[in-house]
Amino acid sequence: MQLNFTKMHGLGNDFVVIDAINQDVDMTEALARRLADRRFGIGCDQILLVERPQLPDTDFHYRIFNADGSEVEQCGNGARCFARFVRDQGLTDKDEIPVGTAKGPIRLYLEADGQVRVNMGPPRLVPADIPFVADAQATSYIIEADGRSWTIGAVSMGNPHAVLVVDDVASAPVERLGPIIESHPRFPRRVNVGFMAVRDRGHIDLRVYERGAGETLACGTGACAAVVAGRLQGLLDERVTVRLPGGELVISWPANDQPVWMTGPATRVFEGRIGL
Repeated sequence: MQLNFTKMHGLGNDFVVIDAINQDVDMTEALARRLADRRFGIGCDQILLVERPQLPDTDFHYRIFNADGSEVEQCGNGARCFARFVRDQGLTDKDEIPVGTAKGPIRLYLEADGQVRVNMGPPRLVPADIPFVADAQATSYIIEADGRSWTIGAVSMGNPHAVLVVDDVASAPVERLGPIIESHPRFPRRVNVGFMAVRDRGHIDLRVYERGAGETLACGTGACAAVVAGRLQGLLDERVTVRLPGGELVISWPANDQPVWMTGPATRVFEGRIGL
């Protein structure tokens, strides 16, 4: 069997994007791991599947698999690549694209300058909705990890995030602390871990240790979660430029139950075919 794919990236966060509308794809955990393998497969942080719509008033359905084969709920950089892919492949001619995900519908907007803007929906802050084990909702929480206490923000952007404020992202303990918090018992479905340094009220630096993938060059939902956490703690304004190792995203969140908006690039690298 031959499987057609497109390799894409959003600020270096790279994806294998597969049209599962015009070809039969039975995505399994083992197949996802094989495709994502950087030595024996194509290589990527995540696999994105473009499927026929499953939710009302959507044009497509969007599934995401991590490099370890686990299926996850949302991916902001992937959403931008999804929008660019369906337009470039002639699957739609729309500039506004309603898409279904495991956590509900999102809307993707192709801008005239080539950027993609995504309505990520409102953040989920109630601990049970993240999910996160806590007695009550708060703007920050204390957790025990690596032999000491850490203050985190806990946010879901369709997937769970823990956000730590650090003085400098270059020296942040991402490699050591990331996997420890990822599997912390207070996050029953594991968690993405963001390390945020506030440069001023409109600019932050961010590194993210992604659940099931390790540290990536960029994480769209992580950027959204970091801005939400920073806003809740009174550190940031409504519109924030987030500098990640792979480049910059612009995140806007007014507050409360308003949606988070993310704007950034999506880049096609190459197309190919792999024998299965």
